[in-house]
Amino acid sequence: MSRVYCGVDWAESHHDLALVDERGELVAKRRIAESAEGYMEFLQLLAEAGDDPADPIPVAIETPRGLLVTALRATGRPVFAINPMAVARYRERRTVAQSKSDHVDAMTLANILRTDMHAHRQLPHDSELVRSIAVLARAHQDAIWRRNRASNELRSLLREYFPGFLAIFAQRHGGLSSRVARAVLAIAPTPAKAARLSISRIAAALRRAGRQRGIDAFAVEVRDALRVAQLRQEPLVEQAMGIQALRLLATLDTECASVDELAAATAEAFAQHPDYAIITSFPGLADTAGARVLAEIGDDRDRFTGARALKAFAGSAPVTRASGRSIVITHRRVKNDRLAAAGFVWAFAALTGSSGARAHYDRRRAAGDRHAAATRHLFNRMLGQLYHCLQVGQRYDEIAAFGAPITATT
Repeated sequence: MSRVYCGVDWAESHHDLALVDERGELVAKRRIAESAEGYMEFLQLLAEAGDDPADPIPVAIETPRGLLVTALRATGRPVFAINPMAVARYRERRTVAQSKSDHVDAMTLANILRTDMHAHRQLPHDSELVRSIAVLARAHQDAIWRRNRASNELRSLLREYFPGFLAIFAQRHGGLSSRVARAVLAIAPTPAKAARLSISRIAAALRRAGRQRGIDAFAVEVRDALRVAQLRQEPLVEQAMGIQALRLLATLDTECASVDELAAATAEAFAQHPDYAIITSFPGLADTAGARVLAEIGDDRDRFTGARALKAFAGSAPVTRASGRSIVITHRRVKNDRLAAAGFVWAFAALTGSSGARAHYDRRRAAGDRHAAATRHLFNRMLGQLYHCLQVGQRYDEIAAFGAPITATT
């Protein structure tokens, strides 16, 4: 029996299926619902086309997540997530018309596997634990981004009517997102209310925020700073802005709580993974950053053909564009953005935890690299070290990674 390939055009409520043989001839097509019954119908269609558990029919789809993808991966069959832009380029190989249909897209996906399956990477066989860590780590990162947006929105509003409050907390650790700043703003949303606050009420707010030392002295400092003369809005406008600030503060409180709860859940799940000890042995990779790195690279040891493939996936490896006598080396723009962001944090934190990492960064800076380029180069090197350690099952070793430190001789 000839080889059969399957393409799935995904949608929210239904999916279009197309099966083609080695010659590109349509074997079967069907539209199924997003339900258990639809999935069983899908399996029946594959079985009728000659699906064999020892050699299952490969499936191409435009998304790497969702219930259908999870169910297909549970069968052990190879599933390929094809970028929608790549699908659009493949579609143009068969027709120059601008027409588009779900069935045509399903056929295009199936033909991608028929002609170029070797050029695409199937979804990795990650463990259930690492997939759960990925959910939590990405949710934690998203919560941090939402918290930053809420903090910036509140800051922009305070600049319009209460700059004195920003002067107190903007430069302190945590800024407006700190518990102390949020507790004080809750009882002093406007300059008029802030000027009437007593030291005892401010001190009580500080205690509710968890401050334990120097409460009275800091309460006096805050009271005096809130009473400093400043430009004011009209009373009714100021009152309205205070109401708006309290609503934005409520959003910020929610996002800060989400960050804390998701961080704890991520750390708890990450600590259960077998790779935890190896990953956290690297300088700059604690529970949060380490979980983010593991979430994006997974624990399928065969996912990447080598360290170079992992570096390209992370965007740390440079790209060389050569045409004639022109050669340009630049950084990658198509990459895993979450892993690249985690790598920047990792490399920056490693500067204070590793003398070898610091020396490597300083050499790149001395060679003319800007901060971002030097940090990315350090991330590129340490990512290769992490790949090696995970492959051989050993922890980070500073001397093996960067060599013995050079000491000055007299």
